[in-house]
Amino acid sequence: MADPTEPTSGPPTGPAPVPPPSASPGAAPSSTRRERTGWYFYDWAMSAFSTTVITVFLGPFLTTVTKQAAGCAADADECAGSVYPLGIEVAPGAYFPYLVSLSVALTVLVLPVMGALADRSMHKKRLLAVSAFVGAGATVAMVFVTGDRYLLGGGLFVLANIAFGASVVVYNSFLPQLGGPDDRDRISSRGWALGYLGGGLLLAVNLVVVQSFSVDGDAQRTLDLARWSIVSAGVWWAVFTLVPLAWLREHPAVDARPGGNVLTDGFKQLGRTVRGLKTYPLTLFFLLAFLVYNDGIQTVIALASQYGTEELRLGQSTLIVTILLVQFLAFGGALLLGAVAQRIGAWKTVLGSLVLWTGVIVAAFRLPAEAPAQFMALGAAIGLVLGGSQALSRSLFSQLIPAGKEGEYYGFYEISDKGTSWLGPLAFGLVFQLTNSYRVGLVSLLIFFVVGFVLLLAVPMRRAIVAAGNTPPRVL
Repeated sequence: MADPTEPTSGPPTGPAPVPPPSASPGAAPSSTRRERTGWYFYDWAMSAFSTTVITVFLGPFLTTVTKQAAGCAADADECAGSVYPLGIEVAPGAYFPYLVSLSVALTVLVLPVMGALADRSMHKKRLLAVSAFVGAGATVAMVFVTGDRYLLGGGLFVLANIAFGASVVVYNSFLPQLGGPDDRDRISSRGWALGYLGGGLLLAVNLVVVQSFSVDGDAQRTLDLARWSIVSAGVWWAVFTLVPLAWLREHPAVDARPGGNVLTDGFKQLGRTVRGLKTYPLTLFFLLAFLVYNDGIQTVIALASQYGTEELRLGQSTLIVTILLVQFLAFGGALLLGAVAQRIGAWKTVLGSLVLWTGVIVAAFRLPAEAPAQFMALGAAIGLVLGGSQALSRSLFSQLIPAGKEGEYYGFYEISDKGTSWLGPLAFGLVFQLTNSYRVGLVSLLIFFVVGFVLLLAVPMRRAIVAAGNTPPRVL
């Protein structure tokens, strides 16, 4: 994908000089248009897993397989039976949520270690390749999840989700090496935008296939179509990962030690980083703000379909159209907010996006039931603000990372993203249990955006960037 507006440090296809490890942290790294485009394409590759697998198909697919293992029909609305993974009684409907919790817990342990390995390795692309192909391979292996093989499906999902998170840490750690302080907002926004476009395209194809070839009353056919849709995401992920592996360049590791063991040194360095986190309290304060407001964002994404079906009584076709609308508008939204950030700064733009998120929650509370057009309009608003707020948060954090510790710190960043995504759903669930109202439960999410806004507003970004040893961009 051409990137004609970005300055290049050399010919698009030729090698560019690599700055030595001792280069000033604020100096603009040397990268080519080809390298940046390769980086964008990993977002295109991996987003198929997020959209087709996680958002749409895997939960219903694995729940149906688990029902069959419990002795229930594939199309049964309720199942009185149970399954017994590791001898523990589990209701079929609870199996997938438990797997998500397990994968999140294991991911929290893996991500910082992967980040430490990425920082110390001279072969970061190999780490990206291993994590991406393990995740894609586990996703493709879902083709063997037939009949009552719920344990196989659960194990493959946990492996794929952990590998996905690990690959994102390595992928993000390339960002500070691709552009200087004034370039990263644009670079991050373009990567995120391309990811939404790629994920949306594959999801649209899969939804058309499922809608076209499903047969009323044939639950097994629908299940098979869902399985092949999941497999297609693994193939997409693997094939398009070849682009960044071909076009990204290895950069010298700041703290690489010839002759050392990268794995054991990575664990040791992780311990030193954890102990030294107090040296950068403003970076930690930003992570706290991100933890709060991003949890609100993730909860809206996770619960939007449930709110639409249970509270607004909308049909499946409306939800499908809205999901696709969000995906494709998030492509434009990421580019739009990236352009805004070039004028007023990423910090101010993210703060503005949180105000817009607050408006989205208020509008969702006021939505009437059985009003698909208004629900789609709200989905359009979410799409416009979603990609930009996430992309600019990533580039903002890149300014707060000490040189040479990009992987480790992005490991902690991903923990703030994945490891705490239970707070919003918990608040929503507790409020619903007390009030029996999805609308009141939704309003409870306002606290995440309001508190997140206040915390982010309190971060002295310019001082925080300087404290991390970096040069602030011209506008923040």
